[in-house]
Amino acid sequence: MKPRAATAILLLTMTVLSHAAESEPQMSPEEFMASLKFQQDTVTLPGGKATLQIPSSFRYLDPQDTERVLVMAWGNPSGDGTLGMLFPAELGPLDDQGWGVVISYDEDGHVSDQDADAIDYADLLKDMQHRIDEENAERVQAGYGALNLVGWAEPPQYDKDTRKMYWAKELQFDGAPENTLNYNVRVLGRDGVLVLNAVAGMSQLAQIKEHMPTVIAFTNFSDGSRYTDFNPDTDKLATYGLAALVGGAVAAKAGLFAKLGVLLLAGKKFIIIALLAIGGLFAKFFKRKGSTTPE
Repeated sequence: MKPRAATAILLLTMTVLSHAAESEPQMSPEEFMASLKFQQDTVTLPGGKATLQIPSSFRYLDPQDTERVLVMAWGNPSGDGTLGMLFPAELGPLDDQGWGVVISYDEDGHVSDQDADAIDYADLLKDMQHRIDEENAERVQAGYGALNLVGWAEPPQYDKDTRKMYWAKELQFDGAPENTLNYNVRVLGRDGVLVLNAVAGMSQLAQIKEHMPTVIAFTNFSDGSRYTDFNPDTDKLATYGLAALVGGAVAAKAGLFAKLGVLLLAGKKFIIIALLAIGGLFAKFFKRKGSTTPE
């Protein structure tokens, strides 16, 4: 990692963890995990637009606990606006190989899938790589390391029957010890898109590919909010199609620093590694049970 980029990331993360430590008492990793209220079975997401039928192989955290994981455990900026998070039941957020699926909702209108058969994903990948290369100068100037979109970890696929789309990208961050995997799922609805993003290391690709079909299957819109409930006479139509969902043009409208927040989430592992490497800052929050000073 370049010194300037590392410094910027560490300063941001230190600030976040400092605020988190002020708002909650110190606790051990075991106490933190025990404080999380995992849910299974039927979960209606905030807003009531979507319902999850969560099997025993997964667990759900509500937005409040998700915020604690993203900010306090993973060292990210605030994750305000999520609908919660999913974790495989056999792994926790603090495990070395832990990973999760962040859930959110984009209410930009009904996304038409008429372009589904016309998208050239090879050309789309080249466009995405070119755009990221152009934005790298701005990232570096802002104090962040450059980003490289290596390619598809799993090419985009769209199921016309369920109106669900998924794909995976391999990302390389300057100085990161391992490339990052972003596994993306989009569920089209009546007036928006349910967004699910899994973030992990590329070494976990096989594991996540095994689990994600289950996540895709149990994530659905509630009655009245489904894709087929769209009324062209009264409902808003989105100004983009499936290609923009995959290409990231929708997220780009939020601006550079909104995208940087996503990148920090994606780079959670090496951010935490960097913190540990400079003297146990992470232990300011996660002190060992019964210890009066962090080790």
